[in-house]
Amino acid sequence: MSKNTHLRASGEFRHVYAHGKRYDGRLMTAFVCLNDLAYHRFGITASRKATGHAVARNRAKRLLREMFRLSSPALNALNLKYDWVFNARRSLLGGKLASPLEEFQGIIARVARDELSGLNADRK
Repeated sequence: MSKNTHLRASGEFRHVYAHGKRYDGRLMTAFVCLNDLAYHRFGITASRKATGHAVARNRAKRLLREMFRLSSPALNALNLKYDWVFNARRSLLGGKLASPLEEFQGIIARVARDELSGLNADRK
């Protein structure tokens, strides 16, 4: 993944939180906001309150980055491109990569359904 696929500035995160749609899961919360770019971008937050000490936070961020990387075929199947912000939950640390990957595939399916119904078309 290239550097331009990462959300880095706090303003970018605030924009996704303010204008995006929230998708809650057991392992993570995803905020999704339509962007005008030719590619998807993502950002990750793993707070000390949610995940604990630094080792756990770094593991959570690694799991979420790998989940996003492995999901690129499903993301490319979406008609529109989005900014994604993932908030890790403590339960994310309890398993391997398969669980968050499966949950993220479900979130992508929900975004695709919303895309078809036109819910995300007006979100910018």
